[in-house]
Amino acid sequence: MSQTPPVATWQALCLDASDQPRLAEFWAAALDRRPDADDPTHLLGQEEGTHVWVDAVPEAKTAKNRVHLDVEVGDLKGLLGLGATVRREPDDENSWHIMADPDGGEFCAFLRPQRRSLPGRLYEVVVDCADAHAQAAWWGELFGLVPEREPKEHFAALESDGRLPFDYLCFVPVPEPKTVKNRVHWDVGVADVGLLTERGATVLREPDDDISWHVMADPEGNEFCAFTPRS
Repeated sequence: MSQTPPVATWQALCLDASDQPRLAEFWAAALDRRPDADDPTHLLGQEEGTHVWVDAVPEAKTAKNRVHLDVEVGDLKGLLGLGATVRREPDDENSWHIMADPDGGEFCAFLRPQRRSLPGRLYEVVVDCADAHAQAAWWGELFGLVPEREPKEHFAALESDGRLPFDYLCFVPVPEPKTVKNRVHWDVGVADVGLLTERGATVLREPDDDISWHVMADPEGNEFCAFTPRS
């Protein structure tokens, strides 16, 4: 199965924070990102699409992150030294550690013996869903990605094939519904927002005096931001 032309392109990862400076410092070290000299909460990567924005928000975290990051590290010492905590150890079913960053945001750590303790590497982004396969199909069309090939290690996943700054975009079914705004989202670039709405996306906020982009939601209500050439 080959790639198809993308409707939208990945631009950046965005993390909401109650303690913006601390969370930015944590993820800069955890993911080998360089704080922007003019804005240390804008974390710069080496390649296009690898930037991370850490945004201050007034609301506290009240629910499990519906979108989370999976990170590869050599061991947990570096993450723990930065202020992460272990929420769950590996067990008979799962080989990874469920962690929390200093702001309480869940992420997963995968131990890779060939890696150093830090910096870690962003391995995949995982989205909780009501209908994981439908979500994978929807985002697959937008990014022009194909489903995971053999051997399949995820429930419903898209292979990056160089179009995302990590290996997989994964969708997993969960019983609980979405109740609050996601604290992790991504930005996309698109020629026209109509290309998104005609496929089932919803406009949550139009550009205004404060923002130049559209705040959108996918068919399950997950927020993302869309930047057009006019943004």
